[in-house]
Amino acid sequence: MLKVYLSGEIHTDWREQIVAAAEGLDVQFDAPVTDHAASDDCGVAILGAEDKKFWHDRKGAQINAIRTRRGIEQADVVVVRFGDQYKQWNAAFDAGYAAALGKSLIVVHGPDHAHPLKEVDAAALAVCEDPRQVAQILRYVLTGELPG
Repeated sequence: MLKVYLSGEIHTDWREQIVAAAEGLDVQFDAPVTDHAASDDCGVAILGAEDKKFWHDRKGAQINAIRTRRGIEQADVVVVRFGDQYKQWNAAFDAGYAAALGKSLIVVHGPDHAHPLKEVDAAALAVCEDPRQVAQILRYVLTGELPG
């Protein structure tokens, strides 16, 4: 079984597209919590309220980091998507962490991000523009089949 961690942008259905396109493959997918409110508020919901937004956000970020690190460390392949709408600093961290651990890294972003993400792309074994390409890579890795 291939373990794949799907990291990055949470505002589109790219994860669902990859999972659907990889149907029938021996792949186990994992991902961060994609419910934005739950992800932001997990720290204060578990550890207690904070008066300052900085500490509110920090508690959530640290608890989410536990989940993210575990997912990346247990993965065979890490897929990191950079979306068009927001600056995903966490995605850049995840890509760097995966690369530092020697994980097979696949980066997904549109052509407009090619220059700003050139260092991230350099650490990746593949750079894709859409989720379909990620699924095709997974299929090729597991079966040796090229896209039809």
